[in-house]
Amino acid sequence: MIVPKSAINQYIPHREPFIMIDNLVSVSAERFESDFCIEQDNVLVEDGHFQESGLLENIAQTCAASFGYLDREEDGEPKIGFIGAITKVEVHELPTASATIRTIVEPLHQLGNIYLVKGESFWEGRILLGCEMKIVVTH
Repeated sequence: MIVPKSAINQYIPHREPFIMIDNLVSVSAERFESDFCIEQDNVLVEDGHFQESGLLENIAQTCAASFGYLDREEDGEPKIGFIGAITKVEVHELPTASATIRTIVEPLHQLGNIYLVKGESFWEGRILLGCEMKIVVTH
């Protein structure tokens, strides 16, 4: 683990109750990985399950934290990013509250400050959701 839950808010602009990532497990230019334990009282839990919107937000925050980590390593200050588009969403399963999910994001292409990434969330080795996102990073 390279960024623990206690320090994650130094890499993302989000604040409670809308932090949807716990630990940044690993980051390289080719692959980002995070984990997240879904609490019962999470604002995106409905009927005991973490919703699609939560899984998408978890992927986006994995990107934000990872880009922030890479920025801090490179020039000292994380940049702010936002979702430009979400495509190719495939929902396979919704995790239950109290589950710990693992998220893997792979940057596919970059055009200036716009990144196309592929994100996938997993629980107990099963894929929950996959998508592509365009992330716009401010300079």
